[in-house]
Amino acid sequence: MSSYVITEIKNHIGFITLDRPKALNSLSLEMVRAITASLLAWRDDQNVRAVFIHSSSEKAFCAGGDIRFFYDVGTQTPMQDSALLEDFFTEEYALNHLIHFYPKPYIALMHGVVMGGGMGIAQSGVSSRLRIVTERTKMAMPEVNIGLFPDVGGGYFLNQTPGEIGTYLGLTGEIIQAVDAIYANLADVYIPSAAIPDLMQLLESSTVADVRQAIREFATQFAQQLVIEDCQLATHRSAIDQHFSANELAAIDASLHTDDSTFASTSLATMAKRSPLMMAVTLEQLRRCQQMTVAECLRVERTMVRHCFKHGEVLEGVRALVVDKDNLPRWSPPSIADVDTTLVQSFFDEVWPAYAHPLAHLN
Repeated sequence: MSSYVITEIKNHIGFITLDRPKALNSLSLEMVRAITASLLAWRDDQNVRAVFIHSSSEKAFCAGGDIRFFYDVGTQTPMQDSALLEDFFTEEYALNHLIHFYPKPYIALMHGVVMGGGMGIAQSGVSSRLRIVTERTKMAMPEVNIGLFPDVGGGYFLNQTPGEIGTYLGLTGEIIQAVDAIYANLADVYIPSAAIPDLMQLLESSTVADVRQAIREFATQFAQQLVIEDCQLATHRSAIDQHFSANELAAIDASLHTDDSTFASTSLATMAKRSPLMMAVTLEQLRRCQQMTVAECLRVERTMVRHCFKHGEVLEGVRALVVDKDNLPRWSPPSIADVDTTLVQSFFDEVWPAYAHPLAHLN
């Protein structure tokens, strides 16, 4: 269904290879559909015992959704292809849900850039998943940098991180490395890129009964290569928990301003570049989703997306980052002090009756 997704079955493993290197494997609607179709076909195929998803490129596993597509569709007057935009988010979130509850081992090699939608197809799953990182992993949920929020289930998996790490990552969009990802419960094992050929050989020729356990045992020889002292999240954990525990963005900002540490000043400088409105919306999202199921989180996020494109903050963010490339977004409102609570809450207003929600079928 997509020339950018290659699928094959070898050694009873369904391999999904993302092959759109020039776009860092940014997900298109066709790619979402191709991945979904393969997972549905393999779900009841007794010849397929596990799924392994990876990239053909060393630069990126998946950099997220195709944000240029979002902009092109969102700026049309009238939005002639708006149905495609609606379909993209509905089907992408449904894919995230499918992966989360997939009944077979689901293994993701998060080599290179892993952001946004890439996290959605790697973080989903609990009992079935295995998430592999390498020394080239660059992981983030940077949506507030383009006027969006950490979607694709971010309201769920960011809340599975220790302390306030998920809040910190969601509000700053900071990039983390392999050791940080494992510390934050966003990855499971580390394998250096030089060992990937041996890993693939193991997958394609081994007759082990439990492929996840085989990978874990394979990875033990590299465990000492990860040094906890290199983990920035561990180093700044107390500051993260202290400053990012508040339920109001202005309170987090004020708390950081009382701290003269390099961490606080760096966080403030980073947040000054993000959309004030979407940082506030993200904080509200993360707090609301703390006790929600995966399906409930995805339904909330699908509602939020509709409001995001109606407001237009995401279109301005994408314009500044990838269209005009001036990196000077004109955020509305322009500062944290100007963010209105009523506006923030409006992003959670119901768009559809419960029975008509595009993701009503998820459970």
